[in-house]
Amino acid sequence: MVQSMTGFGQSGRSVCGCRLQVEMRSVNHRYSEISVRIPREWMRLEDKVKRIVQHSVKRGKVDVSVTVEKEPGTAALAEIDWPLAESYRLAAEQIKERFAFSDSLSLRDILALPGIVSFRDSGMAADHFTEPLLECVREAAAGMLEMRRAEGGHLAVEVAGRLDRLERLRRETAEWAPKAVEEYKLKLHQRLTGLLGESAGLLPDDPRLLTEAAVMADRSDIREELVRLESHIGQCRKLLATDEPAGRKLDFLNQEMNREVNTIGSKSGHLEIVGRVVEMKAELEKIREQAQNIE
Repeated sequence: MVQSMTGFGQSGRSVCGCRLQVEMRSVNHRYSEISVRIPREWMRLEDKVKRIVQHSVKRGKVDVSVTVEKEPGTAALAEIDWPLAESYRLAAEQIKERFAFSDSLSLRDILALPGIVSFRDSGMAADHFTEPLLECVREAAAGMLEMRRAEGGHLAVEVAGRLDRLERLRRETAEWAPKAVEEYKLKLHQRLTGLLGESAGLLPDDPRLLTEAAVMADRSDIREELVRLESHIGQCRKLLATDEPAGRKLDFLNQEMNREVNTIGSKSGHLEIVGRVVEMKAELEKIREQAQNIE
């Protein structure tokens, strides 16, 4: 079944006192393009995230957003820079000895010194989040893929209906093709009779009329175009039933069908055929618009 290029998926879980959230959005694009927004500390995981998305998406622009926030009530961890604290202590003793100060360095004094104590969110290291993050990405991708398939199903039904109408118009055009020659022959006879008069003795089976009608029939022969158009319609229907990306192929076939329909319109000036050519071009334009949304 064909897929749309529009979809959304999300997933989240609690990890090490933090809330991890992954959101994934895809929109129409001529090629496959994946962008990932991820915390700076986890940049080394970006390629793994992209590979997971690439496995599910063959065409479309996908934006992946990874966020992590500390959950309420989760305390930050304090880290002590012991080498720096020792350097401060030695410096304080040297100053005390040089200037004969009597004061001593207290715990409060040490804690007030810059850089001695720093705080970090618990569990923010990438190692703690690697597997949970990749699991969230897989779940979000699955959700997005499900939406793309559902939307693709609606698009396939829409395109199939357009193809049915296109095929009906093609059959009607094929039925009118031989009638157009007969009508042309009759009109030509009526015009010549009107110009030359009944005394000219021009009969419907006059060789001159038959020759002119035969030339007109050869110039306006649209059988090959109708056969190719029928073949293209059949190929489009097969594409709608496949699991492979069909958007580009469908767009190409639509261009080919447009070419055949334009040729039919240029070859035949018959009113009924021209009217159906206009209708076929309208259906092809609708198919082209829908093909832009198909992966």
